Amino acid sequence: MKSVWFLNHYAQEPGGPGGTRHFSLARGMRNYGWTASIIAASTEHGTNRDRLAPHETARLDHFDDVPFLWLKTSAYAGNGADRIRNMVGYTRAALARDNTKDLTPPDVVVGSSVHPFAAWAGLRLAQRYRVPFVFEVRDLWPQTLVDMGRLPQRHPVTYVLQRLERYLYKRAEKIVVLLPHAHKYIEPLGIDGRKIEWVPNGIELEIFPRPEPKPAADTFTLMYFGAHGTANGLDNVLRAMAEVRALSTSRPVNLRVIGDGPLKPSLMAMAKDIGLDNVAFEDPVPKLQIARLAADADAFVFNLIDAPVFKYGISSNKLFDFMACGRPVIFACESSNNPVDAAGGGLTVPAGQPRLLAEAIARLEAMPPDAVQAMGVANRDHIEANYEFDLLGRKFAGVLDAACEHRERR
Repeated sequence: MKSVWFLNHYAQEPGGPGGTRHFSLARGMRNYGWTASIIAASTEHGTNRDRLAPHETARLDHFDDVPFLWLKTSAYAGNGADRIRNMVGYTRAALARDNTKDLTPPDVVVGSSVHPFAAWAGLRLAQRYRVPFVFEVRDLWPQTLVDMGRLPQRHPVTYVLQRLERYLYKRAEKIVVLLPHAHKYIEPLGIDGRKIEWVPNGIELEIFPRPEPKPAADTFTLMYFGAHGTANGLDNVLRAMAEVRALSTSRPVNLRVIGDGPLKPSLMAMAKDIGLDNVAFEDPVPKLQIARLAADADAFVFNLIDAPVFKYGISSNKLFDFMACGRPVIFACESSNNPVDAAGGGLTVPAGQPRLLAEAIARLEAMPPDAVQAMGVANRDHIEANYEFDLLGRKFAGVLDAACEHRERR
């Protein structure tokens, strides 16, 4: 068996809220000749829960025989100086030799962005061990920050991040992208497209048993699980719920919003201000509980703002969770790919159009139960066929094998 290290600042252990991509890939790759170790920050993104005691600087845990190395990082809130300090602290801790001494030495190192400093640390470790470096691109930094309005296009920080990004692309043996059309961004930077491989997010179907049809009820229940951030554009969903009240529906339509994020207080205040008694905000739940709660849903809503970066596509954990739960999904997004449409599992409306979203909700509520059920089954079938982690683990293992072979040829 060969060994790979995943450097993912925000990696999540099983059982908590958030995505568990690398844990799931690690399990999926076992049958294809690879074992994986995950190197992550001690502070949990979104909650600031610290997995380490005050006196600990690092700790090696195991979950289903997958090693997780937690590195001590500082707490932060928002996207200011404290978060940058957290990123730099993780990068320095990952490069400290004492912290990684108990891990099986790597045959490949994968540096995974959200931010590029974690990927840069992965490159440095690959150079230290004289093994191939694979750059996994989950977000197109800094372009995502620019497109979201968080960073000016002409700014010294943007320039530095762009230089670092191109350096990582050029030094990588392979580039793994989660967005299906990310190559349209990367290749114009002078990068050989043959280095780029698409391995999206996926689903561990064992925690999402095949669902039963939703029994008829007096209320139509719409659900949203996930982050309450700028990109999610949940104000659009709240406005749509206000519009729904003016439409003719045979049953009351309620929305359950489950999760957390920096905009949750303002969204709750907005719902109160416009008198949304058909919207309930709930605390986030561990991933293992999503399937149970989803049994109460008639449909899910997936919403993103209209941002230029989505022209490269999306690979959303929560969207795949929604689809795996066997319910229709209303897709309010302008991305270049649309898994719901590909599955035939719901309705699609433009981003940022609350009236059109409200009309889609009312249209779905009015559909015959067998038509609604068929959409949910189509979503589940599509996920099983395309996004199950054994399939993705085999694909990722193939990328690592190719990286090793390419390095040997050089």
